[in-house]
Parts: sequence; C-alpha cells; structure tokens
Amino acid sequence: MTISLEALRRCSIAVDLGAARTRVYLRRTGLIVDEPTVAAVNTHTGGLIAVGALAERMTGRTPEHIRVVRPVSNGTVVDIEMAQRMLRLLLGNKLRRAWRRRPLVSAAVCVQHDADPLAQRAAVETLTGIGAKRVELVDTLIAAAVGCGLPVERPEATMIVVCGAATTQVAVLSLGSIVAAERVPVGGETVDHAVVQYLRNEHALMLPSQAVRPLHLLLKNGADGAPAVPSTEVHGRDVATGLARTVRIDVGSVRSAIRTPLTGVLDAIGTVLRRCPPDLVADLADRGIMLAGGSAVLPGFDTMLREATGMPLNIADHPDVCAVEGLGAMLDGKVQPLLLNAMVS
Repeated sequence: MTISLEALRRCSIAVDLGAARTRVYLRRTGLIVDEPTVAAVNTHTGGLIAVGALAERMTGRTPEHIRVVRPVSNGTVVDIEMAQRMLRLLLGNKLRRAWRRRPLVSAAVCVQHDADPLAQRAAVETLTGIGAKRVELVDTLIAAAVGCGLPVERPEATMIVVCGAATTQVAVLSLGSIVAAERVPVGGETVDHAVVQYLRNEHALMLPSQAVRPLHLLLKNGADGAPAVPSTEVHGRDVATGLARTVRIDVGSVRSAIRTPLTGVLDAIGTVLRRCPPDLVADLADRGIMLAGGSAVLPGFDTMLREATGMPLNIADHPDVCAVEGLGAMLDGKVQPLLLNAMVS
C-alpha cells in the first residue's frame, strides 16, 4: 500500500485498532482514546453493557447472560458491527463535537503488513460505519517507525520490530518504504499462554486470565540489573480438585519457559536480514534494532534479541503508542518527505 502524506494531512483522526488496545488520535489535539479492545454484551437484549477497561475487568467474572467479546483478533477486525459500537461508546462526545464542525471527514487507520484485502476492507468499513467519509490505510510498520523517531525517509536502513498482542512484525525500511518484512504469530498473548501452560503442567494450577500480566513484573526482576526475586507465590485453582490453591514458583523457570515461543521472532529477524541488500545490513550493524509495540517490554525479550543478533537494541520511549503517535505526526504534517527530483538529460 502506498502512503500519500498529502492525503493523510486531510484526515481528522488516526485509529490503531489493536487486538489488545484501541487508540484514537485527533488531529491537532493528540491521543483521545487509549482503552482495551473489549466489549461486554447482554446476550438477552443485545445491548452493550460496558466497553474498554470496565469490560476487560469483567473477563471471567460474568453471569450467563453477559458475554465479553473482542472484536479484533490477530490485528484484524473480525466483528465489524461490534467494533463500530465499541468505538462509538469509546469516542462519545469527544469526536461528535469535532465532526459536527466538519461532518465529511477522512480517517487514517493502521493495518498489519501484507494484510489481505478482507482485513483491509474490514478496517475501512469499521470507520465508515462511524461517520468517516474516506479512510486511508497505513502500514503499521511505517507508522510505528515514524512514532519512534526513526529517519524512515532517508536512504539509510532502519530496522523495527513491532510486538503486538497476537503478532510480531519485523521490517527494514529505507527511503520511506519497506525493503523487507516478516510477520510471525508470536506476541504478548503467546507469552501469556506459555505461562499458563507452565503452571498447569508443572504445578497442576490453573491461573486466572487477569493474573498473568502482573506476573510479568516479577519476571522482569533480575533483568537489566534489576534486583532478582528467586520465587513468588501464585494463587489459582487446582486442576484436580477445583479448589483454590497457592503455590510458590521459581521465577527463573517461568522466565525460561517463555523464551521458547519468542524464538520465532529471532527466525523472522534472520529472514528479513537475508532478504536485504548487504549495504543496508551494514547500516544496521551500527544503528541496530528499534523495539516497539505493547509487548516490547516483555521480560527478557530485549536481552534475548541483543544476545542472539549481536546488534544494538533500543526500546522506544513509549513503545505501546508508537503506531498511533506516528500516524498522528503524519496527520499534523510533522513528517516531511524526501524530495527526489528526476534528472532530465
């Protein structure tokens, strides 16, 4: 997909519909929505009960007539109607006031690299259904690179790894375009699943879904010079009896368990580097890799990539909002294209 900066500057809002969180950037205003991509529905009436953070807290705690749904899966909108209803509630009056002054607006939305036509169409229909007159599609990799402050418009190689909830995308960019890219189904949800499976197999303990993320903070201990915590207590449900039980787990063992699924990202990086010209790879030896995305802060992830590749590795200042911030920078006209004038003989 080709990005037109002129077309993006005519857009009023930028949307990043992620599997984990939905973020909306309003032109000349900034980030106005940053909420989990979750909705709670009353199955009897079909009405929405809650969206965002409140709906996420309901996960695993609802009666039979309430269902918690996620309209975005693997970076693709799988339930267009529910995504539209969720966005309307999340935006509320914040966007209605802006669109009342200019009803025929354009919107920009991030889509995964090499997204198929159905995924692109789903993203377009989601935004047109809430009032957008025209929708511009922008590759998440380019938007995230801009949001990280990488000089994507220059004739120099920049490598970015965008770690999402369900997928990780790896790319080398130069002259404002993607030279080589790869996408693997590894993300924060994969790591969560690895932790749950480890506790089930080693301790016969079923961990509540909302107890995995706090465990990540403990797993980060001992990494990058942080004080190490050798073990911790985890509360869950016994697999055999179904009763509540508390076990003490070894933090190092859990950290080792989550390294296995993350090796898929290493394979993707190797594939992308093999596709690049040698001159660009030489640039990366000095510049290194930029890590972005909501799952970029996974425990030990940066250390593993640094040791395996031997290249410098940097984590973006705000890795979770890089894509929408980069898209917002394009809307606000903060990105200037490199002018290449054709030579006439």
